[in-house]
Amino acid sequence: MEEHVSHPGVIKNITNETLEIEILSSSSCGSCGIKSACGMSDMQEKLVTVPKPVGREFSVGQPVSIVMSVRMGNMAAFIAYFVPTFIILTLTGVLGSMVKDWVAGLIGIGSLAIYYAVLYSVRDRLKNKFVYEIR
Repeated sequence: MEEHVSHPGVIKNITNETLEIEILSSSSCGSCGIKSACGMSDMQEKLVTVPKPVGREFSVGQPVSIVMSVRMGNMAAFIAYFVPTFIILTLTGVLGSMVKDWVAGLIGIGSLAIYYAVLYSVRDRLKNKFVYEIR
């Protein structure tokens, strides 16, 4: 059975295709295995847009629970934290011996700007991959 990370929330807005849910901060985040990757443990509230399940009725103010698989949470953390760290450390390490340190640093930072621009350009594809479900 695949493990899931769950967050309680309240529906704040409803459209034909989506639900906007305000995540309620919970002390259970302290014991969660991926709290550092999730970013929920240090936030008071966060709005999350979730696809509206077909055949279910919802109302504004209704308490719900949103769920994401631990695997998807780990993949999101990998893309958001590990890859950029690897890029900047590798580039500055390799280029540091070839050019001045400040030039290597600027190239490393520039590479991160390019990386995040690419992520931004594929955000719709990523949104479809990293989806919360309502339970």
